[in-house]
Amino acid sequence: MESKESTMTAILLVTIISAVLGSLQIGYHTGNVNAPAKIIEEFFNVTWRARHNTSLPDHSLTFLWSLSVSIKDFGALLGSLGVKGLADSFGRRNSILIVNALSMVGASLMFVSKASESFEVLIVGRLLFGLFCGLAMSLNPLYIQEVSPTELRGAFATLNQVSFATGILLGMVVGLDTVLGTERYWALMFSLSLIPALLQYLILPFCPESPRYLLITRGQEEQAEAALRRLRGNSDKVLNELKEMKEEAARTQSGVTVRQFLMKRSYRQPIILVLIINLGSQLSGFNAIINYSTKMFSKAGFREAKYLTLGVGAVNVTFTVVAFFLVERAGRRRLLLTGFLSLALCNLLMTITDSILHLVPDLRSLQVLVVFFLISAYEVGPGPISWFIGAELFDQQSRPIAMAFTSMLNWGGKFLLALLFPPLLKVCGAYVYLLFTAMATLAFSYTLLRLPETRGRTFDDIAAEFRGAEGIPLHNKTGFNTFT
Repeated sequence: MESKESTMTAILLVTIISAVLGSLQIGYHTGNVNAPAKIIEEFFNVTWRARHNTSLPDHSLTFLWSLSVSIKDFGALLGSLGVKGLADSFGRRNSILIVNALSMVGASLMFVSKASESFEVLIVGRLLFGLFCGLAMSLNPLYIQEVSPTELRGAFATLNQVSFATGILLGMVVGLDTVLGTERYWALMFSLSLIPALLQYLILPFCPESPRYLLITRGQEEQAEAALRRLRGNSDKVLNELKEMKEEAARTQSGVTVRQFLMKRSYRQPIILVLIINLGSQLSGFNAIINYSTKMFSKAGFREAKYLTLGVGAVNVTFTVVAFFLVERAGRRRLLLTGFLSLALCNLLMTITDSILHLVPDLRSLQVLVVFFLISAYEVGPGPISWFIGAELFDQQSRPIAMAFTSMLNWGGKFLLALLFPPLLKVCGAYVYLLFTAMATLAFSYTLLRLPETRGRTFDDIAAEFRGAEGIPLHNKTGFNTFT
C-alpha cells in the first residue's frame, strides 16, 4: 500500500490551499460583524438622520441590522441554486474563479458604503457576498475531493472547514474595538477579505482542473491524464486512477436532472443521509452560540464577554485542526456519531445550567465549559464532514446537485436559526436547547443505522453500495447493515 507521503506533491498542496482561500473569506465575514454592531447601527442612524432629519425608530433600526446580518445567509441559500450549472458548464476550478468575483464586488461595496453614506450599499454588498458563500462552499469541497487522492480525500476536505473557522477567528479579532471595529475603521475592516480573494486569482489559474470532471463529465481523457500527472507525480498511481475513473464513467449516465436526482431509487438513501446529517449539524446549537455567545456570556454576568467569545473562536479553530488529523484515521462515521452524541449531551447540560443559573450564579463557569465542549464536538465531526459527505455518497454526474443540496441545507439551517433563535429563546427560555438535543439525537440515530464508512473507498465503490439498494440489502466492509 502506498504511503500518504508518496501521494503528496507540491502542486496538489498549492491547489488545495488556493481553493480554501474562499472559505477563509466566508469565515472572516461571518466573524467580523458582531463586535462592531453598535457602531454600524449608529452609522445607519446617522445616515437616516441626514436624509430625513429624524432618527430611526428602535424597531426599524433593529430590523435593518438583522437584515444586514442575515441577508448573507439568505444570499447563500440563493447562490446554492447555481452550483450545478456552473460546475458542469465551466468546470470546478474555473467556477471557483468566476464566483470569486462576487466576493470582491461584495467586499468593495461594503467598504464604500461608509464613504457613500448609504447603508443600502452595505446591505447589497452583504447580499452579493452571500451569493458567493452559497456557491463557494459547494464548489470548494467538490473541487478538493475530485483532485485529492482517495487516502487524503477526507483530510483535505476538512481543510475547507479549518480555513472557514480560521476566518471566523480572524474576523472576531479584527472586529474588536481595539483593532478595526471602530467608528473610523469599520469600513476598512470589511475590505480585508479582498487580500485572499486576490491571492486566489493569482494562484488558482495555474492549478489543474479536476481530472474526474475532464474525463467523466467532458470525455477529455488526454487532458485528464495530464492533470493527474501534475497532481500525483507517480505514473503507476495515475494509471490506476485513470482505470478507476473509466470504470466509473462506463456506469455513469450522461447528465442527471434535478427530477432524476430526486426520483432515482439508488439516490434515495444518500439524499436522506445528507438531509439529516446537515440539518442535524446546523440545528445542533453551534450556530446559536457562534451568533449569540457574547450576549449569552454577558447575561451570565461576565464583564469581558467579548474575550470569552474569542475563546469560542479559538476552540473552533483548534478542533477543526484536530478533525483534520482524525478524519482519515477514525473515519467519517465514527466522528459523526461521536460528535452528534456529544452535541446532544452538551445541549442537555446547557438546558440544566441555563435554567438554574439565576439560582446558582457560580454555575456560569461550568456553562462556559459546556459551550467550549459543544463547539469542539461540532468541529471534530459534524461541522467539517457535513459539508463534504455529499460529494462522497453520489456519483460524478449527480455530485454537483448533491453539493448544491448540501449548501442549501447548511445555509438554510443557518438562516432559519439566526431568524428563529431569539424569539424561541424568549418563548422557551433554557428549554430551547432541548430542541437542539432532539435534532442531534435524530442525526446520531440515523447515522448509526444508515451511514456506511467512506474512508479509503473510491467514489465508484461507495456508489456501488447504494446502487445495491435497488436490489437486496447490503453489508458494507465494516460489517453493519447499511440498508434494512
